[in-house]
Amino acid sequence: MKRIILPTDFSQNALNANRYALRLLKDQECTFYLMNTYTPAIYQSEYVLHSPGQIGLGDIYQSDSQEQLEKLQKDLQQEFKNPKHTLMTHSAFNILVDEVISMTENEKANFIVMGTQGASGAKEIFLGTHTVHVIKKSKKPVLAIPAEYSFTMPTSILFPTDYEIDYQEDELSVLLDIANMTGAEIHVLHIASGFGLTDAQKKNKAALEQILAPLNSRFYDVPSQEIIEGINNFQKEHKVDLLAMVQNKHTFLERLFLEPIIKKIGFHVSIPFMVLPHM
Repeated sequence: MKRIILPTDFSQNALNANRYALRLLKDQECTFYLMNTYTPAIYQSEYVLHSPGQIGLGDIYQSDSQEQLEKLQKDLQQEFKNPKHTLMTHSAFNILVDEVISMTENEKANFIVMGTQGASGAKEIFLGTHTVHVIKKSKKPVLAIPAEYSFTMPTSILFPTDYEIDYQEDELSVLLDIANMTGAEIHVLHIASGFGLTDAQKKNKAALEQILAPLNSRFYDVPSQEIIEGINNFQKEHKVDLLAMVQNKHTFLERLFLEPIIKKIGFHVSIPFMVLPHM
């Protein structure tokens, strides 16, 4: 039984991510947790100007959150009618990121599926702020679904790597599971730095080859270039339905999150993007 956390702010983008998860896992026994948080008092001007005890704002936020969750639950149940899926609701008075991380641990969730943008839908943002913070803090994989992405069952997965990670099968388990259940081919992309692989990189590559051996996979070495450029160029020549990366301090993910240059380069998520934590 898989356990999946589905954070929602009731935006169309969040709904799209919910639907993606239900379609991706249509043949799997799953419990989905539809989760919404309402903002702590310090961030609400009404609480600063008035006493929440007098005007009942706390009850209003809680009731509104729970009512919208129950409506979403009912709508998704009617839309998909999947006996293998159980949809639960969870409303919390907390900051979204903290609640997602806490709930992931408490429910022993396999992974998190969320939209790349919140209700504001700012097109120029690489990933929504909440998504970035969840990815940074989560000890479980996070699958981010772009706004308005039309569902396609993954048949081709791009996995960029610098071979700086000592890969373990456990940390790749969600990626392997998706590849197994969809039959997707995994394209391992290494962008050369101008030098040959170190002994450590060769060892890590061999370990990855062994892990992926039972699956349909291909390994690519391309000439030295910026990692973002390399990913974009690969997608121009190959069909890719899912981008997957391992998050660790030695890789390029921090640069993607932190450097404003990404807006100029034009690296925007146009396909589902999974980040796997490094154990």
